[in-house]
Amino acid sequence: MPLERLKSARQRTVGTKQTLKAVEKGQAKQVFVAVDADPYVINPLMKLCEEKAIPVVNVDTMEALGQACHIKVGCASAAIMAE
Repeated sequence: MPLERLKSARQRTVGTKQTLKAVEKGQAKQVFVAVDADPYVINPLMKLCEEKAIPVVNVDTMEALGQACHIKVGCASAAIMAE
C-alpha cells in the first residue's frame, strides 16, 4: 500500500502549502492527494506535479491521508521528501 511509504518516511510535508513549496523547490519525490479534497485547493498542485514529472498517488479520503501523516485531522495533500 502506497500510504505505508508515507507513514514511514523520515521527511515529509503535510498540507498543500508545504507540499506546493517542496514541489517548486524540487524537494518532493512523491506526492499524495486526497480524492475528496476541494479541487480549488489541489488543482494547482496537481498541475505543478505534472509539469515537474513528480508521481502523484490518489488517496481515498482526507482523513486517511491525515492518519498516514500522523495528524488527527484530515489532510488534502502530502509529499515524501527527497533525502
